[in-house]
Amino acid sequence: MTNQRMPALFIGHGSPMNVLEDNLYTRCWQHLGETLPRPKAIVVVSAHWFTRGTGVTAMEKPRTIHDFGGFPQALYDTHYPAPGSPELARHLVDLLAPVPVALDKEAWGFDHGSWGILTKMYPDADIPMVQLSIDQTKPAEWHLQQGKKLAALRDEGVMLIASGNVVHNLRMVRWQGDSEPYPWATAFDQYVKDNLTWQGPEAEHPLVNYLSHEGGALSNPTPDHFLPLLYTLGTWDGQEPVTLPVEGIEMGSLSMLTVQVG
Repeated sequence: MTNQRMPALFIGHGSPMNVLEDNLYTRCWQHLGETLPRPKAIVVVSAHWFTRGTGVTAMEKPRTIHDFGGFPQALYDTHYPAPGSPELARHLVDLLAPVPVALDKEAWGFDHGSWGILTKMYPDADIPMVQLSIDQTKPAEWHLQQGKKLAALRDEGVMLIASGNVVHNLRMVRWQGDSEPYPWATAFDQYVKDNLTWQGPEAEHPLVNYLSHEGGALSNPTPDHFLPLLYTLGTWDGQEPVTLPVEGIEMGSLSMLTVQVG
């Protein structure tokens, strides 16, 4: 274990096909895994575990969840057998108190928002990992506060990886032909980048109030893929660097922005 403070990441995970592909984004994830300090454990907040209330995986051997349909068989044959960590799960219960956190010992596992990235970052699947769900009943500011509580993990050798897409409108995706980003997608993506290091009252944070941007609702018809970003931003100490390891908008309306804190 290193005494160095772990970075926190928000990774735009995009299509499940990234698991099988070699592209700009997957090479970035691989590079992060090779160059960042090696964590003793990982906490993942994925857009794809969107629940009423908060849960954390607390089993020894979480299953690989193939939460998608219509993709090549090779994708369903891919598994990510990283060990769980019931001990870390219980630690999260304490860190997030008084918010009640349910210890999930059988229902969930690792969905493609987590293993789809980690299979590129840490292909050996040998780092203990837990996944934390996103409470869909809470407002955006609450999720930023959750991130603040999780910041302590970074000084314990634990890496936080939040996974979603800050522009995620699948109904507007350009599956074929011209894949130029929609102007509203480009504008909102830039709005996010411009406000990553905003400092001021949390209730007034531009990214807490992301729907106030004219492209906010089109970029995020539902909040599940945007809210993970707030967990990563919540861990920022206000001074350390915030960088963008990779960025881009695919198929017109899918931002692949990755944000690194620290």
